[in-house]
Amino acid sequence: MQISDVPCAVPSDVALIARYLEYARVEKRLAARTVTLYALNLDKLAHFAALSGVALAAVHSHHIRGWAARLHAKGHGASAIALVLSSWRGFYAWLGRQGLIWANPVTEVRAPRRPRPLPKALGVDEAVQLADYAADDADDADASWLDARDAAMVELLYGSGLRVSELTGLDVAASDRALRAGRGWIDLAAAEVQVQGKGGKRRAVPLGRQALAALRRWLAVRGQAVRDTADDAAQALFVGRRGTRLTAQSVWQRLKRRGRQAGLATPVHPHMLRHSFASHLLQSSGDLRAVQELLGHADIGTTQVYTRLDFQHLAKAYDAAHPRARRR
Repeated sequence: MQISDVPCAVPSDVALIARYLEYARVEKRLAARTVTLYALNLDKLAHFAALSGVALAAVHSHHIRGWAARLHAKGHGASAIALVLSSWRGFYAWLGRQGLIWANPVTEVRAPRRPRPLPKALGVDEAVQLADYAADDADDADASWLDARDAAMVELLYGSGLRVSELTGLDVAASDRALRAGRGWIDLAAAEVQVQGKGGKRRAVPLGRQALAALRRWLAVRGQAVRDTADDAAQALFVGRRGTRLTAQSVWQRLKRRGRQAGLATPVHPHMLRHSFASHLLQSSGDLRAVQELLGHADIGTTQVYTRLDFQHLAKAYDAAHPRARRR
C-alpha cells in the first residue's frame, strides 16, 4: 500500500511524510533500503490515523499504544513492532524540530516485551550418550589423550554446569598466581572445582564420581600434551596439541565434533551442556535456589527460565528413543 492510497488520508499528512522521507534520504543520507523500510512503516501510521479520523500532527500517545496493540493482535512480533515504533518516533522527532508538534507521542510507548527464549538442552539420554562416547584411537596416535581430555571437558560442562570461559580458565591446582589471575582450579581430594565466575564471583561446585574419574584419566596423560615451559601452560588444566591453554573456540569445535561422532543429531556447544546440567538437576531436585548457586547466577530470575522446560516432553523423548525404555 502506498501513502497516496491510504483511505481518507489528509493531503497535508501525505506531504509531511514525503518531506520526511526526502529528508532521510538527502540530509541524513540513509541507505535506500532503510528509507524504503521507513516508508512502509509510515504507510501503517498514515493508515491508522486515517481510519481513526485524526491528523498526524494531532496524534497522542494513546493512539500510538492502540495502534501498536493492533499490530500485535495481527501477529506482528515484538521485534517488528519495535522497528515500526522506531520509525514513527523518528518521524515525530522531525515534526517537533519543524515546530509542528509540541511533544513526541511515541516517546513513552514501548514494544511488547520479547519472549525469553527457552535454553536449548539435550535430553538425559543424549547427554549420557555424549558423556559415555569413547573415540576409536586406532588411526591416530594422539587420539587417546585427546579423547581423555575431551571426555573430562564434557563431564565438567555437563556434570558441574561450568561456562566455557570458566572451563578454559581452570588450573590443575590452587596457587597464588591463579588467584591473582582470577582463575579457578580443581580439588580432587575435596571432590570440587573452584570457579571464577562473572563479576569476579567465586563459587565451589561439586565434582561427581564420573567427573572425578574422567579428570584422573586426563591428568594421567596430560603430560603428553604439555610441552611449553611457560607457567600458564604448565598450570592450565586443559591444553591443546601445541601444549598451550585451550581456547574457548577450540572447546566449541571439539564438542561439535564429539557430538557428531557420538551420533547426536543436535549440534552440541558448551552452553548447551550447561543448560542440560541445570534443567536435568532442576527436574530431579526441584530446588531452584540450589541450581542458582551451582550456576553462579546473581539473580534467581535468570535461573527461573529452566522451570519453563517441559519435563513431560523430555520424558516422552526418553520413552521413544532410549533402548532401556522401549518395550519389546
